[in-house]
Amino acid sequence: MRKTITMLFAAALVAIPATALAAPGNGAGGVTGPAFYVDGELYRTVGTPTDLSNTGAPDHSFDVIYGIGGQPNVATAAPGDEGYNGGRWRVHALTFTDYDAAVDAVDANGSGDLDSAAEVHEAMALGFVSEDTVVRSFVCPVIPVPAG
Repeated sequence: MRKTITMLFAAALVAIPATALAAPGNGAGGVTGPAFYVDGELYRTVGTPTDLSNTGAPDHSFDVIYGIGGQPNVATAAPGDEGYNGGRWRVHALTFTDYDAAVDAVDANGSGDLDSAAEVHEAMALGFVSEDTVVRSFVCPVIPVPAG
């Protein structure tokens, strides 16, 4: 098994806010490199110090980011998508029983990783991954990664 997301990873997401989205290659002004996928497209963001964990805001006022170690995370929405919540996120930790088998079974576009919520949901339905807990609620912008 190449990857198992554990509660240790989830604790790291809570303890280090930028870990929830940050990827190597941080740029000017705190803009991250490729941080997460939405429907196969890479996006980046700007890490913010917001914490909406104890606000009592309803679940439907957040979009989900699935925390996947070793690859960019996967989000459920981006600007322009119906129901997009303007950059309000809840990070859900995932545990894989077999990441490689999940990718082999559900990678619809041959990307070599999980890059859409549909692929994550299919991997869940097939039993390759389970959703553990919400580890962080926050606000950050969504910025398309420039082509090339």
